[in-house]
Amino acid sequence: MDDTQTTDVAVVGGGLAGLAAAAYLARSGLRVNLFEKASSFGGRAATHVTGGFHFNLGPHALYRKGEAADVLRALGVTYTGGIPGASGGFAVNGGRKHALPGGFMSLLTTSLLRPRAKIETARLLASIGQIDAAAFTKQSARQWLESSIRSPEVRALVEALFRLTTYANAPHELSAATAITQLQGALSSNVLYIDGGWQTLVDGLRRCAEQAGATIVSSQRVSAVDGGKTVAGLRFADGTGLKAPTVILALGPREAAGLASESACLSQWAADASPVRAACLDIALRQLPQSRATFALGIDQPLYLSVHSAVARLAPEGNALIHVAKYLPGGTSDSAADERELEGLLDLVQPGWRDVLIERRFLPKMVVYNAVPTAARGGLAGRPGPQVADIDGLYVAGDWVGSRGLLADASLASARTAAKAIVERRRQSALAA
Repeated sequence: MDDTQTTDVAVVGGGLAGLAAAAYLARSGLRVNLFEKASSFGGRAATHVTGGFHFNLGPHALYRKGEAADVLRALGVTYTGGIPGASGGFAVNGGRKHALPGGFMSLLTTSLLRPRAKIETARLLASIGQIDAAAFTKQSARQWLESSIRSPEVRALVEALFRLTTYANAPHELSAATAITQLQGALSSNVLYIDGGWQTLVDGLRRCAEQAGATIVSSQRVSAVDGGKTVAGLRFADGTGLKAPTVILALGPREAAGLASESACLSQWAADASPVRAACLDIALRQLPQSRATFALGIDQPLYLSVHSAVARLAPEGNALIHVAKYLPGGTSDSAADERELEGLLDLVQPGWRDVLIERRFLPKMVVYNAVPTAARGGLAGRPGPQVADIDGLYVAGDWVGSRGLLADASLASARTAAKAIVERRRQSALAA
């Protein structure tokens, strides 16, 4: 590839956001070239298959009525999966298992809550869908919990549900509006575990982009965005380049800032971003020792366990695939201690798992998404982009971009928004010409 080659839009990054943006832009008739530095596509949405087990990188769930599902439907990406049910769930508190209050009977019978707390929980769960989350954008999740819930037991339960639905263990920073909105979405529509893993979505988006005419290239490392304050194209690590008047960086904020060093905006966004991390233990078993114990949520500890293969096709018949995770707080973490804690949760919920173990994988500090939507910055509305204000023709997309959604919802919503903005800008330029 040399500098004489040109394209309308260059996309850097072959994860969900980059592939979706390429698909939208190619469908609009633009010439699109996408470059991924790795040899495969998907980023954190990649699935690794071994021995018939489909390992996602930690636990993944698609919100059934979220932004991501809407984008996938619009682009014609098809998938199947299973909806996790409320039965078989435990709340783990003080090292003991209790029935997780997921319905009337489990709330009535659980030993997790005392009678007064059960009444408050029932009232809260019945009314949470009517809460105007936007009213609490600049209030932290912890502030909302303390001002809205009387019982410490119920506060602990709802804080655990906030961790579950946002993956974030940052109650003092996380915007209450974001936490409430995520919980509302989970309670009203639930989530889907994807058959075959999230690689299904990655492959579907790639096919969509290529069928629309986009050129998708792997193992191509970009070293810089050319052009100074106006985008001129890309420079590659091998010294070659590509001319393009528009670039989308579908990357994390620090990587994007590194490629566009002229942008003070990107540098500031990268400095402000506080990544959400989790310690993840992924387990493949010959069989499930406790067939009815399919889910556990830590109440006093930020822990999670789910047998994803119980509802989605992720393991050979009769085998089991379990995702266990610890939602990490900001700052340092002892990885060895975290792994022991995750093993302890398995011992409690699935005793005997070591005897039927086929494979395990520990990811000590997995980046779940790139930036906590903080109350101090106005929650989702305080996130940047997609247009980079101080470099003409430069856009960003990803889970840290735009005012809509969290996690994959944010990635795909920001890709759609960036693509629409680029198409509209070209339309306006054509009219002016």
